[in-house]
Amino acid sequence: MATASPNILIVEDDRETRTLIAKYLRTNACNVTTANDGREMARAMADHRVDLLILDVMLPGEDGLSLCRKVRAESQIPIIMLTARGEDVDRILGLEMGADDYLAKPFNPRELLARINAVLRRQAAAQTVSTSNGATALTFLGWRIDFRLRELRDPAGARVAMTSAEFDLLRTFCERPGRVLSRDSLLDLTNGRSAGSFERSIDVLVSRIRRKIETDPQDATMIKTVRSGGYLFTPTVDAVTTPASG
Repeated sequence: MATASPNILIVEDDRETRTLIAKYLRTNACNVTTANDGREMARAMADHRVDLLILDVMLPGEDGLSLCRKVRAESQIPIIMLTARGEDVDRILGLEMGADDYLAKPFNPRELLARINAVLRRQAAAQTVSTSNGATALTFLGWRIDFRLRELRDPAGARVAMTSAEFDLLRTFCERPGRVLSRDSLLDLTNGRSAGSFERSIDVLVSRIRRKIETDPQDATMIKTVRSGGYLFTPTVDAVTTPASG
C-alpha cells in the first residue's frame, strides 16, 4: 500500500456488496467513497480526489462499461471492473473499454485489495524509475510520453487519453526500443503478473495502443508483432531531461 491512504470510489448498486467492500477497504487503510449509479459517481468524482475507481458492470441506468469509457476519455484514474460474468471475452471487453483490471463475482475482498495495491504500486514504481533515471520524458517520431504527468502527446501536441496499464506498457516499449519483448517479459516488466493479468491482456493493450499511435493499426510499423516472439518497438527514442531549478 502506498504511504498515503488511497482514495477509492466504489460504484456498486447492490447495497450488501457495496457495504462489504467499503468496510473491508476502510479496515485496510483506504479512504472510501461509495456511489449507487453513474450520477452519484459523477458527483463523487467532482467532490473528491479519486485515486482508483471500482466500477460494477451491471448498474441501473448507464452501465459500467459505458461509464468506464467516459471516465477513460477524460482521465487516467485506474479502474477495476466488477461483474458477475467471468468469461475471457467479458474480461477482454472490460479491458477494451479502458479498465486496468477485471474481477469476477463472487470474489474474496483480499483479492480485490491485492489488485488495488498492485495497480497503485505499478503507478508509483513507474514514476520512481523515471525519476531515478533522470529522464522526465521520452520522444519518438514526434510523440512525447511524459513520466511526471503520466501523459502521452501526439506530434501536434494534443493529449492522448490512456489507461494506466496502456501508459506503463508504452513506457516499457519506449525504454527498450529495438528489442524483442515476449508477452511473458512484458507482464513482468509492467508488474502485470501481480495484478492477476494474463498473457492475452498484453495483446489487448498493444491493440489499444496501436489504435492511438499507428497511422494504420492493421499494418503496424511502430509496434511490430514478432512471430513466436512477442513485440518489437521500432522507432528511435530520445530522452528528455528537465534541469533542476535554482
